[in-house]
Amino acid sequence: MILYDYYRSSAAYRVRVVMHLKAIQFDQQPINLARGEQSADGYKQVNPQGLVPTLVLDDQTRISQSNAICEWLEETYPAPRLLPIESKQRARVRSLANIVACDIHPIANLRVQKYLENEFEIPEDRRMDWVRHWITTGLHAIETELESPETGVFCHGDSPTLADAYLVPQHYNGVRFGCDLQAFRRVNAIVTRCNTLDAFVRAHPDSQPGAPR
Repeated sequence: MILYDYYRSSAAYRVRVVMHLKAIQFDQQPINLARGEQSADGYKQVNPQGLVPTLVLDDQTRISQSNAICEWLEETYPAPRLLPIESKQRARVRSLANIVACDIHPIANLRVQKYLENEFEIPEDRRMDWVRHWITTGLHAIETELESPETGVFCHGDSPTLADAYLVPQHYNGVRFGCDLQAFRRVNAIVTRCNTLDAFVRAHPDSQPGAPR
């Protein structure tokens, strides 16, 4: 399989975490978003949206959208399980993951920042205020949800789930954009624990092709 990704894309980062947790072998094709490579005709043939990630399977089937990729990986490579067996618990994990995937990431990502800059001439300091606001608001919601007794040493129980795979990249973005994360005691503890695991280390942006060395 080939994963088209960008080392700093949090959507691609979460897919890398899932693939490494499941010990799936894959190749990577970096698409540099900062240089606009996602808009090139060659990549648009792979993903008409011009977004990352895209996973191309061995039979050339293409899957875009990180949620769809992660769900496909969970269905196709069920061990280790990243969604609980019980339906209500699965819903809780998906809810935590979707705070990131639906409420934080879509309104704070690079193309939104570029639109704010190019169409509304919003200066960089105000754009960064926008990004920090939505990251902090979302992480506050996750911190509150983690008060549940279903939280263990990870977001749900005592082994990583999709919720952790989504949380860690968003926390990374929070650090990168200078968010004040000190109040998020549970979030910070879980992220620290995740980042001791080999799968998360291998998925980290600094370890990827195309990352500055």
